[in-house]
Amino acid sequence: MFTGIVEEIGIVRAVSLDITIEASKVLEGTNVGDSMAVNGVCLTILSLSSQGFSVGIMPETLRRSNLGRLHYGDKVNLERALMVGGRFGGHLVLGHVDGMGEVMSVTPEENACIMRISAPNELMPYIVDKGFIAVEGISITVTSFDESSFSVSLIDYTLEHTNLGEKRPGSVVNLEADIIGKYVARLKERENRSLTMDFLEEYGYHVASSLPR
Repeated sequence: MFTGIVEEIGIVRAVSLDITIEASKVLEGTNVGDSMAVNGVCLTILSLSSQGFSVGIMPETLRRSNLGRLHYGDKVNLERALMVGGRFGGHLVLGHVDGMGEVMSVTPEENACIMRISAPNELMPYIVDKGFIAVEGISITVTSFDESSFSVSLIDYTLEHTNLGEKRPGSVVNLEADIIGKYVARLKERENRSLTMDFLEEYGYHVASSLPR
């Protein structure tokens, strides 16, 4: 499990059935067999060296993500699995990519920029205004959406410390919808009931009694 807070940008050094990535910070405390999020995809570390690590990729991973498009020298977002007791700065990210989106536009806005991203039809029901989504493994807040796309606002820090700073219209990005939203939607579908506070409380979501209902 991850939080969507990128720790380091790695550099792809080899691509075959495995991917070899140059890195330094994320090597600390990391062992063979551990999980590593690469552009938001949870992968298992197969080997380690002082300069980086290698991970294996399966056909399903290639179908669901943009990892099959990587080439030597590409930059990738890296995050180690969440440690119990660590700071939870983003949201629950499983590293199980739901699909790929395409950057439609990148528009400067004062000290930030607005990135518009198309999304597969099956992901759009889980995208809500001010809700979470993982883009390339980065925990980001949705600022607006329509029937087939959504926008996020990116500050300079995010652009400088992740690979989103290199994305342009036409770039393909990995997307993972918020797991809580997916579970709520699934429960609602199964029960065929309206989404009310009573429904949420019945399935374990509790709010303070002083809040309006």
